[in-house]
Amino acid sequence: MPFVVLRRLDCILEPTKDAVLKAHAGLPPGIDEQTRDMMLYGAIGGGIRVYNTSTLTFAKIRAQNPSDVHKNIIAYITAFSDSVRDVFLDKFLFTDQLKRLADATILWKVFEQFASLDLRPEAVSTLAMGYLFEDLIRRFSEISNETAGEHFTPREVIRLIVDLIIVNDDEKLRGQGIIRQIYDPACGTGGMLALAEEALKEFNPDIRVELFGQELNGESFGICKSDMLVTGHDPENIAFGNTLTQDAHKDRRFHYMLSNPPYGVDWKKYQEPIREEAATQGNDGRFGAGLPRISDGQLLFLQHMISKMRTDEIGSRIGIVMNGSPLFTGGAGSGESEIRRWMLENDWIEAIVALPTDLFYNTGIQTYVWLLTNHRDRRRRGKVQLIDASGERFWAPMRKNLGSKRREIRDDGREAITHIFHEMANGGGPWSAVSKIFDASDFGYREIRVERPLRLNFQSSPERIAQLKLAKPFLKLDPADQDDVLNVIANRLPTTLFKERPAFEAALTKALKGAGVKIGAPVRKAILSALSERDESAAICLDGDGRPEPDPELRDHEVVPLKEDWKDYVAREVTPFVPDAWVDETYRDDADKGVGRVGYEINFNRYFYRYVAPRPLAEIDAELKTLETDIANLLKEVAG
Repeated sequence: MPFVVLRRLDCILEPTKDAVLKAHAGLPPGIDEQTRDMMLYGAIGGGIRVYNTSTLTFAKIRAQNPSDVHKNIIAYITAFSDSVRDVFLDKFLFTDQLKRLADATILWKVFEQFASLDLRPEAVSTLAMGYLFEDLIRRFSEISNETAGEHFTPREVIRLIVDLIIVNDDEKLRGQGIIRQIYDPACGTGGMLALAEEALKEFNPDIRVELFGQELNGESFGICKSDMLVTGHDPENIAFGNTLTQDAHKDRRFHYMLSNPPYGVDWKKYQEPIREEAATQGNDGRFGAGLPRISDGQLLFLQHMISKMRTDEIGSRIGIVMNGSPLFTGGAGSGESEIRRWMLENDWIEAIVALPTDLFYNTGIQTYVWLLTNHRDRRRRGKVQLIDASGERFWAPMRKNLGSKRREIRDDGREAITHIFHEMANGGGPWSAVSKIFDASDFGYREIRVERPLRLNFQSSPERIAQLKLAKPFLKLDPADQDDVLNVIANRLPTTLFKERPAFEAALTKALKGAGVKIGAPVRKAILSALSERDESAAICLDGDGRPEPDPELRDHEVVPLKEDWKDYVAREVTPFVPDAWVDETYRDDADKGVGRVGYEINFNRYFYRYVAPRPLAEIDAELKTLETDIANLLKEVAG
């Protein structure tokens, strides 16, 4: 990877090498670093923000003695401008790699192979270089079993996300003097940022685009920063580090944000600063809405991006691709549900697009593009559009698989998805089966706790007395006291079956008093528990206030749509089947706004389920008989 980047830079800088050396030789003594950089950048031109002051090039190193190749490459690298030199030394750890190759006596052979490559921009475009970098990463990931989704996103998926986040901004992007800032908190090699800029430039050549990002993987960061240098962007806008714990763009807000954060990756190793921010800053911080389970940090990235929305009249748009977990994982009151609730009740989610499976290089699972904004079109207020773009009309099989990637979104499929979103296709028409519009509250529900009364019978029997002997409160008694209790229960209590708890308690009290045995409340409770069994024909057990006691084993939870009154739901769905049931009205949200706990989930299968009728039994039977015949014939051949 570092050799590819180094050779690319060598090819880009070769035409202006003499001009840079001349400008470097003419620098006045004592010049400050910033002025020096600007003068040397000017000698290169084209907005390129990288230079090399060594007289060496790949061609000159190749022409010298092979035994000097290690020394010459080190000298060449250290002559780069500071930002590039740091990438090779700190992020690629290139000097260590060079030493290993030199010690193995293969450095010259490796160098010669790369020196023969033509990586000039005229021969290999920026887009093609992006594919090259990502293919190298894909091959590395397959060898080292890196986590799927950690590195990069297929180009056609990026193009789709970019099209979706800018399609509704046509008027805002026209004209002169337009500036747009784009941000990716997990930018990888910078593919999303580069394609977003390309799309905006195609729409308006005069637009000024500023790119920002942050990346944790050293090699990916090195590639992204190098690309920013040679394309004229400020390399300092690309930061190294963990976005969730060390936000390098803390005070910035962005017009467009897009990302493919790592999914299915836990955040246990760096949870402390995240939990501390959530606890101390609350809604003033990034994670005030809630924290997802430790095994998946995708919704942390999404909350981080929402915190960077602009609050002016232009607002911000977000496009993020995630797996299915953030849609429905977690019940009412969980961190995931509360985050979904926060986003939906703030009317930020515009649409969610289900993508086909087998799109990514490292995994075949289904993914979803979430589109969010804080500056909605009037017709979209309070609405969420779901688009099922997983069908065959949107994708095509690849002629050659790339890892797990077996499909790609066709250009006409991408245009169709963008059109469906832009036009808010819903109801009738050719897209009615793949696009549906919902109120944000349609995804909300109220989880209520339904209780049923406790009904117990009681009896002094050998089997139940054996259970009492294992009860902890009973085992804590002295052996003599244990014998006294067992004697009362075995010999003084009636062996009849009691179906009313008060009658049994009265008999127990009488038996204990008659034997002169005194017991504490814990032992008495243990006796009642051990000598009882659930019995639907028994009388209801009442508490001290005469109210029915709930049976924990019969407890159930019902999910009531948020738009429906829970009392009407219970009268229709519960009471006709279990007349003695009631709703525990103390089971509430922390906010105590109503009975039950409010939750939100977005279940695509519920809205886009397609029934596929099973094959007729006669057809299956005929196929089985054919297979049986084939197997029998094969066995005859084996038997000779």
